[in-house]
Amino acid sequence: MPKNLVILIREDPIKTHRASEAIRIALGLSTGPNPVTIVLLENARQLISDDAYDLPDGEILEKYLPVIKNLELPIVVPIGSVKDFSLDQEFNIQESSSSQIASLVSHADRVLTF
Repeated sequence: MPKNLVILIREDPIKTHRASEAIRIALGLSTGPNPVTIVLLENARQLISDDAYDLPDGEILEKYLPVIKNLELPIVVPIGSVKDFSLDQEFNIQESSSSQIASLVSHADRVLTF
């Protein structure tokens, strides 16, 4: 039976490469049999903003973000993120409350946190 995976990213992509690496890892895991959901918190939401390619690891994001769009991997962000971070609407974005995000994480079979 497939395991439900959540990739929770809260690292600031301006301060560390870990946020971009988490995107790469999420994409890699999505090629297997397990469903993957990406949760972006805090400044990690910049990873799917209209200005994502201008971030320090923009060249890495240019490789992986288009594939995430095409695969329509679910990306969960806190309510208000679409407006506050000018998120690219081509992604499969779902705005959720803090309690909904907590429930998603707590019900996942595996959670990778960055």
